[in-house]
Amino acid sequence: MRVPRLESPNLRRPMPPGQRYIDTFPIYDITPQRPRFDPATYRFRIWGACEAPLELSWQELEALPRLEVVADFHCVTTWSKRALVWEGIPVRILLERVRPHPEAVQAMAHCLEGYTTNVPLSYLWEEDVLLADKLNGAPLSPEHGAPLRLVVPRLYAWKSAKYLCGLELQTDFLPGFWEERGYHLIGDPWEEQRYWEPLERVRTWWRRVRRVGVERTSP
Repeated sequence: MRVPRLESPNLRRPMPPGQRYIDTFPIYDITPQRPRFDPATYRFRIWGACEAPLELSWQELEALPRLEVVADFHCVTTWSKRALVWEGIPVRILLERVRPHPEAVQAMAHCLEGYTTNVPLSYLWEEDVLLADKLNGAPLSPEHGAPLRLVVPRLYAWKSAKYLCGLELQTDFLPGFWEERGYHLIGDPWEEQRYWEPLERVRTWWRRVRRVGVERTSP
């Protein structure tokens, strides 16, 4: 069965300030050795501030509905990639299953090698956000985050966490790996939110952009 394709709204927006398109695809990791993936033991979890936490095996993940998303990819270090084609599981269908508490404001992405990054919950509800296991028609390579990469096209690329194994829903803005080292708690490229802002400014931004009235399915 053919996988549906969606063009991310970020394709229709102007280039974020300070960015440039490049032909190469730089690779960044926080450790010299990438984590090993065993499909027999891998588990993906969503837990924290939600009504129905879940844990899925690799086989269960593979059985979920899939989507292709075409999106530009913007790195905080000022380079961008044009129209990458990601394929995977829409995050919103998993959020509908776990039913975040009303006070949940963000998810902390947890990764196999220990990396973390926080993502405001409103961005995760967007239809172009994926748990991706394919890139440009091929299985996702270890260099780009296999087995699973969180892809959030409307934020800088450090929020698109590689080697993903879980999302922890949280009720306040807490920093992840790079956020603790001075990167912005939200990371919107069109607002040029590259580096640290006072927490109250982050909360003000959240109140301005937060998604309300999301229709959710029954359990």
